[in-house]
Amino acid sequence: SRFETCWPALMKDSHGVIIIFNPELPSHLKEIEMWYSCFVQQQPLLDSQCLLVAHHKPGSAGDTENLSLAYPLNKLKLIHSNLEDDPEDVRMEFIKYFRSIITIINESREREEMSIIS
Repeated sequence: SRFETCWPALMKDSHGVIIIFNPELPSHLKEIEMWYSCFVQQQPLLDSQCLLVAHHKPGSAGDTENLSLAYPLNKLKLIHSNLEDDPEDVRMEFIKYFRSIITIINESREREEMSIIS
């Protein structure tokens, strides 16, 4: 939390938020609610502009693939990354996410231009 003074600068003009967490740490599950609240809800960004990444460390145990998050986090796109198993899957998900952000940016830019014209 010592970086909280930097948050407004980080948030300024941001178009997307990726929250990466360790699903095996209960403290992380609580923290991602705070990150979501500060960086997504208060901006405000759309839920589609946020991506949750549950990162599984090599050799990690536990049945965290079936992670069920509580509202409002359960509305967000959640991907599981395990770079030992399937880095290609994660790469494809990132590309999809970035494409969706670019679409949102282009649509809002077009709306702005139309409002200036009219």
